[in-house]
Amino acid sequence: MKIQYLLVGAGIVLLAAAPFVLSQGLINAAIPMLIAALFACAYNLLCGQAGMLSFGHCAYFGIGAFSTIHAMNALDGTGLLPTPLMPLAGAAGGLIFGAIAGWFATQRTGTYFAMITLAIAELLHALSPHLKEIFGGEAGVSAMRMPAWGFTFGTTNEVYYLTLAWVVLCLGLLYLITLTPLGRLALGLRENAHRLRFLGYNVHRLSVLIFAISGMFSGIAGGLQIVSNEAANYVLFDPTLSAAVVLNTYIGGVNVFLGPALGAAAMTFFGYVVSDMTQSWLLYQGLLFVLVMMFMPTGMSGLAVLAYAFVKRLGIKAAAPAVLLYLTASSCFIGACVFLVELLRRVFSHDYIALARAADATGLPAIVLFGWSWSPSSVPTWLLPLGLTALGIACWKLAKISIAAQESRAAHPQHTTIPSPTEQRSA
Repeated sequence: MKIQYLLVGAGIVLLAAAPFVLSQGLINAAIPMLIAALFACAYNLLCGQAGMLSFGHCAYFGIGAFSTIHAMNALDGTGLLPTPLMPLAGAAGGLIFGAIAGWFATQRTGTYFAMITLAIAELLHALSPHLKEIFGGEAGVSAMRMPAWGFTFGTTNEVYYLTLAWVVLCLGLLYLITLTPLGRLALGLRENAHRLRFLGYNVHRLSVLIFAISGMFSGIAGGLQIVSNEAANYVLFDPTLSAAVVLNTYIGGVNVFLGPALGAAAMTFFGYVVSDMTQSWLLYQGLLFVLVMMFMPTGMSGLAVLAYAFVKRLGIKAAAPAVLLYLTASSCFIGACVFLVELLRRVFSHDYIALARAADATGLPAIVLFGWSWSPSSVPTWLLPLGLTALGIACWKLAKISIAAQESRAAHPQHTTIPSPTEQRSA
């Protein structure tokens, strides 16, 4: 437990020092990473902690965003609150709307609950372009950050530190909630709601309360986005935002408190970096989600916990070969997947098809990929991903053999025999 607190403290220190070592472009990317991390943890309170899978959580994020932007524009632009406290307006909006929507949604459970949450978000998405006085129509609503408390909030660093302070505070409060009786009841709600009802608890009231708290913290995340962007439109109610928070939460891992934050930060950074490199970045994101659900259901954080337990049990020296083999296998699989996806994307593009028709008599034209020319009609082109896949499978099997050997050695250590007194005298 102490190691976890030390890691969290070190992470906060590194985040606080980021503006001194990173460029302004990366700091601009870090702000949505922090917001996505808070949004994912707020969602995980409902989904991972209480077991209620919501497909429309963007509704509370969006309501919090619009509540914040209207609070910023109130009183002729001076704002209802100082700029550092503006996310409180998002918290109020998310809490109120979350309580109302949660009262209806929690009347049902399971798939029906998920469909109701999706319907509420879709209803907002459909109505918001027509409610121009509230949501601004197609153009949306804009605002300006006002100076407060001696800060102008006109620089990226000031907005970053404001976002970081709110995210750390909210994550701390969410963690404290998990330690309270309410948090324990949420776990009971996930595991066996019928038993809670039998014990005398009002399950519906409990579900609405957890739903509203999750909506409140989601509204704070939406408010932080408005403080950062100074604009909002109905795109905040798009279903892709709800899908993204589900994706981020499960990729990070719902069984570890900071798992969703890790997944959200990693996937946001992934989209920021990879979207400039390839048009297929959404495909990679989807493939990653499928692979995580199939082979690593505990997510990235669960994998880290397993790796730490493995190294702690066997020692770094004994675990190093298996870890290196797993990393090599993963690199081979990733290389083969990226090569095939990028090659096939170019082969089936309209431009390449036109070139192939023009050069029909001379064969298929070569494709420049990763600084090399690859001919789709050449056998070595297709042997490369096959070879990488075969190498990855071999390394994966060797890693499993290495782990089995180390586990067997740890379970049956060699005992040194102590010679008897007679043998000692004869010696």
